[in-house]
Amino acid sequence: MALTESNTFPIGTRAPEFKLIDVITEDYFTFEVCKGEKGTVVLFICNHCPFVLHINDKIVELANTFQNKGIGFVAISSNDVMRYPQDSPGMMRIHAEELEYSFPYLYDETQEIARRYDATCTPDIYVFDQNDNCYYHGQFDSSRPGNHIPVTGEDLAQVLDELIAGEAPRKKQLPSIGCGIKWKI
Repeated sequence: MALTESNTFPIGTRAPEFKLIDVITEDYFTFEVCKGEKGTVVLFICNHCPFVLHINDKIVELANTFQNKGIGFVAISSNDVMRYPQDSPGMMRIHAEELEYSFPYLYDETQEIARRYDATCTPDIYVFDQNDNCYYHGQFDSSRPGNHIPVTGEDLAQVLDELIAGEAPRKKQLPSIGCGIKWKI
């Protein structure tokens, strides 16, 4: 597994819009539909990445906690399913149902949305404020597969608490690290 770091996504950048199909409901969702009253988390993930699998349970836990506090959550998979069939919509649906995702899991077939967000890895995590401006783009926490640091979701949870409290965005934001998005050739 090759390590890929997230690109810089400037704080204050407006959330790129999307309209993608949810693999569970088969309905189309936009950013506007997914956003929360106090902010929105956009996660670029996939089914097979060991970095995502490592934090998946905690993602679900944090989503369940913060959705009740006015934060919207949405996950997007943009991987090339011809080369990685385990990331296909059918497999995404099974994965989301098994983990009991409480948020839409959207399929970005053309990879256009990943490009709009300048997403590079899984997980790639974006937090937008109530005005849809980027508040945070960084790591979930310091845990990685094999580094023996417990998965806490500490960075994301603290950022969401700060957003809800009306604090200014953090000046220092550590990039996310994971598998590279599997781009179509």
